[in-house]
Amino acid sequence: MSYALDPELHAAVGAPPPVDLRDIPAARSAEAERLASAPAPDGTGVRVRLVEVPLPQGPALTLRVYTPVDHCEGAAPLPAVYDIHGGGFVLGSVAATHARSIGLCAKLRAVVVAVEYRLAPENPFPAPLEDCYAGLVWTASHGGEYGVDPTRIALHGQSAGGGLAAALALLARDRGGPEPCFQYLGSPALDDRMSTASMRDFVDTPAWDRANARISWSSYLGEGVPGSEQVSPYAAPARATDLRGLPSAYVAAAQFDPLRDEAIAYALALQAAGVAVELHLFPGAFHGSVGVTSAEVSRREQAEEIQVLRRALHGPGAAEPGEGHGG
Repeated sequence: MSYALDPELHAAVGAPPPVDLRDIPAARSAEAERLASAPAPDGTGVRVRLVEVPLPQGPALTLRVYTPVDHCEGAAPLPAVYDIHGGGFVLGSVAATHARSIGLCAKLRAVVVAVEYRLAPENPFPAPLEDCYAGLVWTASHGGEYGVDPTRIALHGQSAGGGLAAALALLARDRGGPEPCFQYLGSPALDDRMSTASMRDFVDTPAWDRANARISWSSYLGEGVPGSEQVSPYAAPARATDLRGLPSAYVAAAQFDPLRDEAIAYALALQAAGVAVELHLFPGAFHGSVGVTSAEVSRREQAEEIQVLRRALHGPGAAEPGEGHGG
């Protein structure tokens, strides 16, 4: 098919190569090679620490915690961004989002807690979500040791990470767990039924297409399970029938993304449930194109992400880092 991509994004198609989940081990190897060859990000002003959180079963959960180096002990606590990486439930890591986490910490003057959840298909639902929940509980109950204000924790995720963030908001509400103040859902994967117009039509879009989505959901839920009646709304939040009482939200969608319509539908459902929500559909964009910084539309999306999170965490009119904050 031919897509009217933003001209600046059209020039970037194929760099990096598109994701192909038909061979998950090969896709993971390719991701590791890209990470190994990427330049190290500038971490000036940000301290990074690893935390191991014991789990009832299995190995400990690893969290990567980012804090401003000038945040002094005893100073007023900082808000936190609880970041859940993407990767179609089968790829991704806190290493892959390391540069982004540094940027969020520095630009927002916030603690960033990135969770290294277990991946499917080796660890299908609910393991990845339970890992995310355990990390959120730790952030709310022990994050104070790292300067976290437990009343100002924003969930943040892109793609599968956005879907997990939405599911985590539901799970935390229903379990009476931590109460995030906000959820940032970037092109979230929300609906295993794959029945929207964008999911049916976009079979060969850049970076992500219907075939990858099918493999992703089958890996996460089990072969033959996606689309069936047994799928939990905690796995596919688009199936949730009660969205009342959830944190306010921002939902980003891309015009030429198979996930576009489920993101839009979820934003409208949140609104209908009385949740304050902001929806932005970026024209000419495709899944993951926010990372193409040479394109003006991507730079706008990145800038809006920071503005939205800053407002949610620090309040309207909050100063940018370096403008009047103490040690």
